[in-house]
Order: sequence, then structure tokens, then C-alpha cells
Amino acid sequence: MTSILQDHIRERADRLLSQMTLAQKVGQMVQTERMAITPEEVKAWHIGSILSGGGSCPGENAVADWVDMNDAYWAASMEADDEHLAIPIIYGVDAIHGNNNVLGATIFPHKIGLGAAHDPELMEEIARVTAREVLATGVDWTFAPTLAVSQDLHWGRMYESYSEHPDIVARYSGRFVNGLQGDLGRDGIVATVKHWVGDGGTTHGIEQGDTRVSESVLRRTHMAPYLPAIEAGVLSVMVSFNSWNGEKCHGHSYLINYVLKQQLGFNGCVISDWDGIDYLSDNYFDAIAMGANAGIDMFMVSENWKPFIDHLKAHVTHGTVPMTRVDDAVRRILSMKLALGLFEKPRPAERFWSNHDSFGSAEHRAVAREAVRKSLVMLKNDDTLLPLSKEARILVAGKNADNLGHQCGGFTVAWQGTSGNEFIVGGTSIWEGIQQLAPGAVLSAGGLGEDADPNQHDVAIVVIGEKPYAEGMGDIRDGDDVVVQAGSQINGKLKVLEPYGSSVLLQDLHPEDLATIECIADKGIPVVTVMVSGRPLVINSELAASRAFVAAWLPGSEGQGVADVLFGDYPFTGRLSFSWPRTAAGPHNPSDPDHDPLFHRGDGLT
Repeated sequence: MTSILQDHIRERADRLLSQMTLAQKVGQMVQTERMAITPEEVKAWHIGSILSGGGSCPGENAVADWVDMNDAYWAASMEADDEHLAIPIIYGVDAIHGNNNVLGATIFPHKIGLGAAHDPELMEEIARVTAREVLATGVDWTFAPTLAVSQDLHWGRMYESYSEHPDIVARYSGRFVNGLQGDLGRDGIVATVKHWVGDGGTTHGIEQGDTRVSESVLRRTHMAPYLPAIEAGVLSVMVSFNSWNGEKCHGHSYLINYVLKQQLGFNGCVISDWDGIDYLSDNYFDAIAMGANAGIDMFMVSENWKPFIDHLKAHVTHGTVPMTRVDDAVRRILSMKLALGLFEKPRPAERFWSNHDSFGSAEHRAVAREAVRKSLVMLKNDDTLLPLSKEARILVAGKNADNLGHQCGGFTVAWQGTSGNEFIVGGTSIWEGIQQLAPGAVLSAGGLGEDADPNQHDVAIVVIGEKPYAEGMGDIRDGDDVVVQAGSQINGKLKVLEPYGSSVLLQDLHPEDLATIECIADKGIPVVTVMVSGRPLVINSELAASRAFVAAWLPGSEGQGVADVLFGDYPFTGRLSFSWPRTAAGPHNPSDPDHDPLFHRGDGLT
């Protein structure tokens, strides 16, 4: 099934394991945030992994800064002496749509757009490019791809889901893993499928909420995409914050130990999410044992790693966490590193791809541009307004027309994303892409279309949609009762993030969008509306006021791809991977028998 099962890897892992002290073993089970640890502490505490949380970047956030940082951590981990066994550190990042943490990276469309492309081969190429841009920074591990099968557009992570249907997600999962991991040598990085399991099915679409479904539904809908990924040899699986029928996944031995490891035969490393075990109990000491015994192998501990190590060692000493469980966890971690060839790789500064000039290259951006073109879905085209003539007198308006931060969305440079064009280095906004193909186009002075003039403008392109968000910050909660349920237990306290809004009606979330469209349309100028968003929203009014309407999702750094299709250099081929809501009242869950969408999954004009 996967190289991690090869005898020589297991034998090497066992030899290393036999040489390790309890302190060295427990240290390997820790992954902590770079800002919470020094290279010297990595050696002293035998730490297995470091990560960057969203927006956590070294120096000026240049490629060279990342390589230098990783080189220092690696060097410390490899300083062998009587107290420390040389085991290379492995660094992890959320490279979920390109190496999105780093300035100048190629930023691909988020998964909701890629789902509409219906091109598994392209997914593998995207993953291959992503791996090389991750390797350019000296990093070996990404927490991607997300395999959530999103069932509710209220969920703030819907943009991380390929589709509401498991078959579409499953067609992508193995191909994406293959692209990231490659041959696990020079050109591969560790892939992570996440979040195990059911994160896309929480009640009310609440991030970190409760997925209240039967086991048959959980397996058929939410587990199904993991099977091709495991078959492809994925090396790590990340556990989900959500609960399944009231029991937190981070402490769910049945789901991790039995289903994932035994039934599905996953032999890689199971890693927690960010401080995920903190949610298991008010007592941190007890929570550690619950997570370890449930089958978590590596623990993502953002800051509290020293107490974690002391507590886990105490559990082993007292027998509340068996030594066999620790040995199994460390064997899996070592096997992951060995399968990647990490022990044979030179230091990060000397690796082939480190500081490579292909990072953010035209070749890589061409792949992203293709992905943008294939992800666009045309929902309306009255009187065949599209494609537009490059010679037409075009007014470009809307808040998202010249805003790279908005078109890239969350998890781009910063955790919650950015606004404006300052931090997306090397990218092209949708407006800039239009300029390239239609030099006579003009940008509305105020962005709101008040300067529209039928004597000067034949047609208008209005780019509307959402502002960036990530995780629970993007949740839409439609009632106080939902807000009450939205908190997750962390050390006995409710963790309630400020939601994005209280309605799935775009007019309620962003009234300025409809105002811009109507301002221009009322002057007799036909409007092509391009919607930048991380999910379908109720757009009845915006749709009615537009002559043509295009769902562009979150296209990433290559806005030129939008212009390519608007002007007919390439055809519209995208088809919805999600159904589109008719009303704010719902129902919005595709499995609901009364589900009556405005557009069905598979719709899209060509």
C-alpha cells in the first residue's frame, strides 16, 4: 500500500526506538509553534516537530528567511551527544492552497473553486507545484489536503471543501496526496488528510461543533474520501476539533484506534489539531492521557509543551498511558520521517529545492491560472453577453475588483487573510487581468459605479462578494440559540469566535454589492457580475439585476485567469460542486428531503 510499510523502514524505526530514552520518545511526540521554542530547546527536549501557525513567519517572510530558520532547527536536532539522539526535526505548515504563508508564493484557488473544475489530473499538478514551493523554504510537511464534505453553507470553512458530495472529494484526495508526496525523495513532502472525521457535517455548520449523524452516514459521507488517500500512501492524518454525537474526535478511540488504524489500515502518523487535546477535559493532565490512549501519535501543542512532556512522562511512569502506546506512536513518527528520506537529506540550506528560483515562477503561476479558468462557473448569460469584446468600452467596479487579499481569501499570508494588494507579492488582481486583455477598460473611481455613463461605457464588470475569513471567524450563525451552541470546551470555558454574520443572504452581509450593481444597471448599462466568495450565498437580487453572473470563488493570486474566460480566450467549463441556495430560510443541507436549491450540483452554463 505505502512505502511506510516496507520492512526496512520498520526495522530502522525499531532500531532507533530501542536506543531511545523515555524523554527522547516523548519529545518526538511533540510539535510546537516556532515562536514558543528555540533551536537549543529542540535539542534539550528532543522535540520531534515544529510548525508555523497562521501568519507565523520568520524575518521578513522571504524564502531565504524560512530556509535559515529551518536550517537552525535541523542543526540543533542533529547535534548528537550522550544525552541526545540525532533525529531530524520535521517542520509543518498549512500550505492549503499553495505555500500560502510566504510572500511571493503562487496562490491557488481554494478547494471550493477546484471542486468546480472537475479535473483530478490538474489537482495532482497543483499539489506537485505546491510541494516544490514548500520545499523551497526548507519545509517538509503540509497539513493538507482538507477532505471535508461540507453539508452546510453556514460553516466558516466551506471554502476548504471540494464538494458537498463525497464522490467528488474522493476523486481528488488520492491524486492530491500523490502530487504532494511524489516519490517521497527529493521532490516530496508529507501530506496530511484532515480533519478526521466529520468536520463538514456539524449541526448548524458550527466550526468545532457536533456532527450528529449515524455511523453509516459518517462512513458513507465523511470517511469515504479518506480511502483513496490512504491507498495512495498518505503519511499523516489530522484529527478534527468536532465531536461525533457528543464525543470529541480527539479522544475518540473507536474512530482513531479502531476505524482509522485497524479497519482502514492506516500506518502513518496521527496528529492532533492546534491544542486539540485541551478540549477533552478541564484537567490538562487527564486530557493528555485521553488523547494518547485514543491513538494520537503527535501532539500539536502551541505553547504548553514543557508541561505536556512532564505530564506524559508521568502518565507512562504511573501506567495510565502504556509504554506500548508511546512506542507505537514514536514508531509511526520515525517511520514517517524515514519514508520521507529525512535522515538522508542534507541540511535544509543544502537541499536541491531550497531557495529555488522556481518559487512563484511564471511556470507555477501558469498552473494556477489554468486552475482559475477551469473553476469559474457561469450561472447566467442573458443575450449571450459573455464573452465580452476586448474592444468594448468597459467599466470595472466593485470592492473585489482590485483586491488581491479578498480574491485569495483566508489562510493567505495571515491566518484570516488580508485586504488590498500589499501582501500578495507577484499576483494579479482581476482588474489587472482585465487591463491586460482590454486596455481600454477603466476602473470606477470610487469603486461603487457612481461614475458609470452609458455614453462612455458599453458594459460593466462588477466584482462583488465576501471579505476574507478563516475557520470559526467565517461561521454564519442565524440565531441566539446557535450562538450558545457554538462554543467548544477549552479548559472548561466556552470558546466563541465572532461570527461572520447572521444571514446567508448576500444583501444582508454586503449591501454595497447590490447597490453597485443597481447603480450601474439603472443607467442602462449591462452588468456582468463576478462573485468572489468562499461559499454559495443567496443572490437572488444581485442575479436579477445582472445580465450575466459568474461564480469565481476564491481564485487566488492569478486574477488573469478570470479575464481569460470573460473575454473568450478560454471557454467556461466549470460546473457547481455544491448546490446553490434559493432562500435564506433553507433548508441548505443537500441531504434534506425538502432541499430545493436555486442551482443544482453539476449546473453551469458553457
